[in-house]
Amino acid sequence: MLYWLSGLSEGGDLFNLFRYITFRAGAAFFTALIFGFIFGRPLINYLRIKQKKGQPIRDDGPETHFAKAGTPTMGGLLILSALFFSTLLWARLDNGYIWIVLMVTLGYALIGFADDYAKVTKQHHGGLSGRMRLGLGFALAFVASAWAMLLHPAGLTGMLAFPVFKDTLLNLSYFFVIFGMIVIVGAANAVNLTDGLDGLAIMPVMIAAGTLGVIAYTVGRVDFTDYLGVHHVPGTGEILIFVAALIGGGLGFLWYNAPPAAVFMGDTGSLALGGALGAIAVVTKHEIVLAIVGGLFVVEALSVIIQVLYFKRTGKRVFLMAPIHHHFEKLGWKEPQIVIRFWIIALILALIGLATLKLR
Repeated sequence: MLYWLSGLSEGGDLFNLFRYITFRAGAAFFTALIFGFIFGRPLINYLRIKQKKGQPIRDDGPETHFAKAGTPTMGGLLILSALFFSTLLWARLDNGYIWIVLMVTLGYALIGFADDYAKVTKQHHGGLSGRMRLGLGFALAFVASAWAMLLHPAGLTGMLAFPVFKDTLLNLSYFFVIFGMIVIVGAANAVNLTDGLDGLAIMPVMIAAGTLGVIAYTVGRVDFTDYLGVHHVPGTGEILIFVAALIGGGLGFLWYNAPPAAVFMGDTGSLALGGALGAIAVVTKHEIVLAIVGGLFVVEALSVIIQVLYFKRTGKRVFLMAPIHHHFEKLGWKEPQIVIRFWIIALILALIGLATLKLR
């Protein structure tokens, strides 16, 4: 919104700063961070009053989780409020890619909110049906993927780009929409499965988002793409502002989500943030890189899939409990150990994903 102030510039003055994505990204970060610090405690108090008993705790979960009974959920509202306020304030609102990512984030937030609301009111860990969640998620992902195809430059429309291999493209044509749907829905649900311990999901989300933000800024600049040999997608640089706002809002949330958590993110936040990561990957043509950058989320999701399939086939379990972070809890690892070690893994994977920009 404030980008219009750049039109008042005659060069070399204060208003000229608003033309620069990096300046607006920095401003978006601090705006969201301050928003989170200011409104975090009032929101938590409000959620605690409204929810009374807080998020229901699974009876078959780790025993250490029983002490968390009464902790309010839907804390993702804090992240998303800061994210949307800051993005709408600092991003160029004539940029279609920004609106794609915002649409996906808001849509999945509403799905997650409905799921959280059902859990809190029924005081049961089962919320919306899986079919409804997936159906609504795929519908949103369809719109986002089709919209991205319309905005992509002619040479990249319907194409799947591969990391490391320079100028290698696979023409998926209209099947790209289906592929994009799988990426977005998969990312949303993978992050949702990861959100099981205090602080476990939000830091890897910020790490992955920061990496994708750098990629978005890079592929949006023709000078960078020419040097690195990656595909140029004009306009994606603005996504860096969205990512900066996400990180600022995420840090504001982590202040209250650090162990012992005063509030849980809930599906409201995890589905929305996961969907946002998937949408960014689709619009920047880095869907495969997302699997590397978000490798931690992939492992979490695979652990559930493997557990379910193996149990249905043999009646036995591969892991003591899935998702895999609960397996380590059952092995006796302390919650902070698991969280910090998973953060380290997420950072390593993000650096590997970022390195694909240079490895050609």
